[in-house]
Amino acid sequence: MSETVLEIHLSNLKHNYQFLRNRLANSTKLLAVVKAFGYGSDAHAVASCLADFGADYFGVAYVHEGVTLRKGGVTQPILVLHPQEPNLRTAIEYRLELGLYSQRIFDAFLNTLKETNIENYPIHLKFNTGLNRLGFQPSQANQLIDLLKQNGNLLQLKGVYSHLAASDDLNESLFTKTQLRAFETIFSVIKPSHPDTIFHVLNTSGVMHYPDAQYDMVRTGISLYGYSNDPTIDAELKPVLYLKTTISQLHSLKKGDSLGYNRAFVASTTIQTATLPLGHADGIGRIYGNGNGFVWIHGQKAPIIGNVCMDMIMVDVTAINCHEGDEVIIIGENASAEVLANHAGTISYEFVTGLSQRIRRKIIH
Repeated sequence: MSETVLEIHLSNLKHNYQFLRNRLANSTKLLAVVKAFGYGSDAHAVASCLADFGADYFGVAYVHEGVTLRKGGVTQPILVLHPQEPNLRTAIEYRLELGLYSQRIFDAFLNTLKETNIENYPIHLKFNTGLNRLGFQPSQANQLIDLLKQNGNLLQLKGVYSHLAASDDLNESLFTKTQLRAFETIFSVIKPSHPDTIFHVLNTSGVMHYPDAQYDMVRTGISLYGYSNDPTIDAELKPVLYLKTTISQLHSLKKGDSLGYNRAFVASTTIQTATLPLGHADGIGRIYGNGNGFVWIHGQKAPIIGNVCMDMIMVDVTAINCHEGDEVIIIGENASAEVLANHAGTISYEFVTGLSQRIRRKIIH
């Protein structure tokens, strides 16, 4: 290997998918979230693989992400979680199901359907039960039922959902249970008049901690890629993403020598450093510099020293027997993105979704 590469291990993806499937009732559908380039990987490769495994639905944040999947041949239902007005016609063209979350977006989509003479279009209604990002209020459920009845020839209520705010934190279980009770109230109002609607509220952590609230479908994201918010669950998962690079050059620094921009690192003794060909333009943010981040060389941890550059990082390899051209592991098996991110005060979600598209992707079947 002579360049930085992001390997996408589909066998590990299958393992994680099956692990999650085994936590579900036979009748529960699974929506795989593949937004943000498949959490920094390759959305088309991941979705195609998950479709073969039996994923029932796919979830994306924005319409253009769903369009990419459709153009790549994905035929399963795709739910757009955050549709916006300028893209409604495109969503219809590619038969994407929209999560309508406000009266404004509901009316805009209804008007778009009328203009295009489309009927019986599948939609999901998003309710806000406490996360306070997007969603109708639970008290609007009856009002929405009336609107659906008035426009029954145009809209098909395919799904109703909400999103949990703290399902990963058992110290917040009372809050989560309050959200689940609110969703149960919404279910009891809407279900009688729409018995075939898919109700879904659980995310990955919800699947693990609140299995009785599976309803008709669950939505899983980061766990498919090998991470959760629980170390015991992480131990059951396998990382899909392996970020690897090589040593470009080795340097010997004497006491008092500085390294990198702004002389952020000054050697206190004689050390050896390795320069690696990736930096903040690749998703290794400046936050990982100055000892906050690390890489693995021959199974040994090498801390990032100095400021992260746009295209390079430097690591301390004084205690590691290594050579120019040797392989370097940033994340992968036994090199957790969650652990690396936590050392810099962030989370695996931010790290993996921030990996630049300029890094070459390599699909490992």
